[in-house]
Formats: sequence, C-alpha cells, structure tokens
Amino acid sequence: MPGTARHDREMAIQAKRSLSKTTDPVERLRLKCLARGSAGIKGLGKVFQIMDDDNSRTLDFKEFVKGLNDYAMMIDKEEAQEIFQIFDKDGSGTIDFDEFLVTLRPPMSNARKEIIMQAFRKLDKTGDGVITIEDLRGVYNAKHHPKYQNGDWTEDQVFRAFLDNFDSPYDKDGKVTTEEFMNYYAGVSASIDTDVYFIVMMKNAWKL
Repeated sequence: MPGTARHDREMAIQAKRSLSKTTDPVERLRLKCLARGSAGIKGLGKVFQIMDDDNSRTLDFKEFVKGLNDYAMMIDKEEAQEIFQIFDKDGSGTIDFDEFLVTLRPPMSNARKEIIMQAFRKLDKTGDGVITIEDLRGVYNAKHHPKYQNGDWTEDQVFRAFLDNFDSPYDKDGKVTTEEFMNYYAGVSASIDTDVYFIVMMKNAWKL
C-alpha cells in the first residue's frame, strides 16, 4: 500500500507524543506497541510471543507482568492484577492471543467496521460466519497466483495460503471467522488516517 512505511513512522511519532498524555495502562501499552511499529495482527503476535516465555500460547500473570516491565511499564502488583483481568476476558487465569489482540487492537469507526463486514460477506458465500476454502471457489481466482502457474501449489494450497493471511497466528485452521478478519483489518486500519481513504482502499481491493 503506498506510503505505508511513512504512515508507520508517523504513527510511531504520534504514539510517543500521546504516551505523555494518557494514564490509562491499557492505552499506554497499546501506544507503546504502536511506537515500536507493532500495530497489526503480525506485530502484536510478535509482542505476544516475546511475552510468552514458556511457549504455552497463553500468558500467566507472571509472564504478563514481566512483559509489562519489558515495555517499561513499571506498575504495582495491584494495578497489574486489574489490567490482567481486563485482558483475561473469560476469567480463565491466563490470556490467550485472541484476548490479547482484541484488548490491544486500535479502535475503529463504525464506517470502517461496516466496509470490512461487506468484504467478509462477499467472501463468506455460505453465510455461516466462517470463510473456508469452499467459500473462496469462484470468488478468488487462484490460477493467477505465481506458485499455481509454475506448478508448485495446487488451487487449494493457494486458497489456504490466502486464508492464512487473516487467520490467527496461533490457530491456523484454514477457517477465518469474522473476529479474525476484523482483527486483521484493525491492524491495517491503524496505519490509515482517514475513513475515506480506508473505505476506498477496501472497495478497490474487494471490488465492492
């Protein structure tokens, strides 16, 4: 996307400026991630992996506090517990990647959410709320993909690689839910200043 690197630099500068103005700990962590260029699903995936010391794909309280310290957020244990509970949506005592992502993804306007859902509905041919390889047949032309043309991949492998772009990095099951699709575009959205430009980009990309 044109200007993405410049957008990322500008976002990092803006995030650093905003850090001095907010005391909300979740917002501070979000801004610190933005300041390091970790806005999207892949960037936050790396942050999560760094925090996940035992590679269990979940963060316990000890790992979470250590991760906060790594991001220069020195807070007392009581406040850390409060923040942990905000992330731990299901009250399981651990934070999985989806909980981490949903809490930290940048907020989006209703206009952006609606255009994302229009794209999702176009791909979700069966209308069951999940995009699968079967949904993509007739919507996404795999035969133009270079790896299909040179014989490296089958049509299904092209479809699977396409779905993996949107799938949660910790749960690549070949199915993309509305939440995963929304999370992916929340990261894209973070680097685009105006709703108008974001909507035009989505319409062009998905021929909406």
